[in-house]
Amino acid sequence: MTDHNFFERVYVVVRLIPIGRVTSFGAIAAYLGTKGSSRMVGYALQVSDKAWPPVPAHRVVNRQGLLTGKFHFGSNLMEELLESEGIKIQSDQVQDFKAIFWDPAIEFSLEKPDITN
Repeated sequence: MTDHNFFERVYVVVRLIPIGRVTSFGAIAAYLGTKGSSRMVGYALQVSDKAWPPVPAHRVVNRQGLLTGKFHFGSNLMEELLESEGIKIQSDQVQDFKAIFWDPAIEFSLEKPDITN
């Protein structure tokens, strides 16, 4: 699998995150069957602004709910985007993280979407 194909698979999953929910780099990596590649998920999201259709990368945080990718958005854009979707942020931390966490492995346990394209 080339990095390009991996990046596209990441984008497919991230586009499925519902408004008002967040997931983690590790949850995406695990869902894609590459559990140890959360850093690669981060690399994919760093260049996702070039992807079409758009990728809501602001909905991906670290495993503790911290906005670790916010410096890639510039200023407070990541926080503003999340708050515009009803997610409360305090000191770069998603509030009620466990309640709004979206795990693709659980959400798609019955029917896995085709992410091979």
